[in-house]
Amino acid sequence: MRIMIVDDEQLARDRLSRMIDGFESHEVVGEAANGVEAVKVASTMQPEVVLMDIRMPGMDGLEAARHIVEIEEPPAVIFCTAYEEHAVEAFDLQAVGYLLKPVRKENLEAALGKAQRVNKAQLAALAEEQPPRRTHISARTRKGIELIPVDDVRYFQADQKYVTVRHGDGEIIIDETLKELEEEFGERFLRVHRNALVAARFITGLTRQSDGRYQIQLRDVEETVDISRRHVAMVRKVVKNL
Repeated sequence: MRIMIVDDEQLARDRLSRMIDGFESHEVVGEAANGVEAVKVASTMQPEVVLMDIRMPGMDGLEAARHIVEIEEPPAVIFCTAYEEHAVEAFDLQAVGYLLKPVRKENLEAALGKAQRVNKAQLAALAEEQPPRRTHISARTRKGIELIPVDDVRYFQADQKYVTVRHGDGEIIIDETLKELEEEFGERFLRVHRNALVAARFITGLTRQSDGRYQIQLRDVEETVDISRRHVAMVRKVVKNL
């Protein structure tokens, strides 16, 4: 079994690796020290199982798992946690693999033996224990899983059933809805049109076209975004307070 280890502590990764070396038919094919690295390494190395620390700086293990399930053939995820008993029960109820820290060799072997793929429904249920706090947007591309920091997103724009994510270095297409994105990031993005959410921090001003339409100008982006009539007053107020 091909295994990947994710933990922000090198000693913890080394300890798990030594345990796995003692098991037959198991090998460590990759390591990562944070969630962002985990998604990139998993996309490249295609492990069958990921041993995932939950609490890591930046992108935590729960968010990393949400991105990893977007891989074409996603691995099973076994969370490593020092949570209190009630939180561990929540993991158990959702049938997501978990190991209590410090991890014991016999428990690790048993967890690997019954590892199952984590699915989106299970992760959504776990999110009820910890509200989603995505730091990145992910999309499956020819390069694998591409991650874009939410802080770098200029706007989200819907086109039929897909959404374009415009960021500092270009754009990607994601299979999410504007409604879902607005619910998650509504404090940071403004609904300016039925098909667009704009990052408030990048707004530099408004322009009015000869036909009466208003558009938003954004820092470091050449194109503008249309504002619907119903949103003009709200956007003006926000821009005035920037």
